[in-house]
Amino acid sequence: QVQLVESGGGLVQPGESLRLSCAASGIIFSINAMGWYRQAPGKERELVAAIGTLGSTNYEEPVKGRFTISRDNAKNTVYLQMNSLKPEDTAVYYCAAGKIRWASGRPDEYNYWGQGTQVTVSS
Repeated sequence: QVQLVESGGGLVQPGESLRLSCAASGIIFSINAMGWYRQAPGKERELVAAIGTLGSTNYEEPVKGRFTISRDNAKNTVYLQMNSLKPEDTAVYYCAAGKIRWASGRPDEYNYWGQGTQVTVSS
């Protein structure tokens, strides 16, 4: 049974940082691309960042230079370091795993999804 479990969300003030983690089980982690998506109230789910099996990355424009995606294959975990957070980053953040090697931005290329973790940026 595949499980993706996100953690690290919470309430922070603008300008602060958070690090999200996603622990995977039930898959051969090293051969799966991993992605972070987010969904704000009333909006569609959107890509935040993705990482391929060899470490290539893909970021959406609003988070470039502020967020960093990384993976630790020994721990079956993908991370999202979020710095300089803004109120518009408020959303539920989802981890996804795909049986592909590249850092895809297409949600239909991801086979497994976590339950999400809430990130709220507010003063």
